Amino acid sequence: MKLPVLTIVVPCYNEEEVLVQTFLELRGVLNHLMQEQLIALTSKLLFVDDGSKDRTWSMITTEHANHPEITGLKLARNFGHQKAVLAGLEAACAHSDCVISIDADLQDDINVIRDFVLKFHEGFDIVYGVRASRKTDTWFKRASALAFYRIMTRIGIRLIPNHADFRLMSKRAILELCRYSETNVFLRGIVPLIGFTMTKVYYDRKERFAGRSKYSLRKMLSFALDGIASFSVVPIRFVSSVGFVLLIVSIVAGAYALIQKWFGETKAGWTSLMISIWFLGGLQLLGIGIIGEYIGKIFIEVKCRPKYAVDIDLYSIMFEPVLRSPISEGASSIPRA
Repeated sequence: MKLPVLTIVVPCYNEEEVLVQTFLELRGVLNHLMQEQLIALTSKLLFVDDGSKDRTWSMITTEHANHPEITGLKLARNFGHQKAVLAGLEAACAHSDCVISIDADLQDDINVIRDFVLKFHEGFDIVYGVRASRKTDTWFKRASALAFYRIMTRIGIRLIPNHADFRLMSKRAILELCRYSETNVFLRGIVPLIGFTMTKVYYDRKERFAGRSKYSLRKMLSFALDGIASFSVVPIRFVSSVGFVLLIVSIVAGAYALIQKWFGETKAGWTSLMISIWFLGGLQLLGIGIIGEYIGKIFIEVKCRPKYAVDIDLYSIMFEPVLRSPISEGASSIPRA
């Protein structure tokens, strides 16, 4: 039986503090799977440098020189975590039967990678790594994550709760993923749309080995808004519904004001007038902002710009055949004048 070629894709952004340990532990997992004859000997680790400003890329190239199973993909600048993952998946797809994506911080349990591969052998195209609990998170992060998944579910977006980007995908699943050409990449929402056979593997997330998370509160909010705006028009419909309700209320209030005037019972109402102006003004700005968010997404999508640019690709070079030049084959050189 032909063993599957596995590539483990690891997006990196300023991860010099943790990379040495990440190299060591993922190499150990890869070698163990090879010894068990669960994957082919040509399986690789692909580290994607997403425009790091520290020694991340130099560490990857040094490790590649010492251990050929470790390869690298350097993006021309920082394109963001999701696009770095996508770049790795697309690069690995050409030479792999299955690909696993995992962050470099070692918080995801690398021991369940073996379970991922076993599920792939059972015939599953997509295997999601799902956190069994969120005990290691702060109260705020647990509450915000729970609210995020509830909102996503209510507005009709299919997500795998407590799943980030720790997953296995088969070659045909990645090829299907590549057909989704949107610039606003939100893999947690796109992958469940693909279909095919899927399953889950539960694990406990660990504390970060070193360094600190690159996802600030601002980035997390931006990520959540990107996911909502990329997959649902419910917010726009909500604004339309609120506008309709306020229209009814204003008609009733206008009728009431006219009746009061006819009966001569009108009184000065500065407070109510100010409250109405501020409320309606704020609501209008909110509506314009939501609609503007969608228009901004359309503006970005219609340009059809590339999602990322690759500077250096150490991964694909390893699979390219050595080309022999005509001169090395004994062909005659260009005649001199």
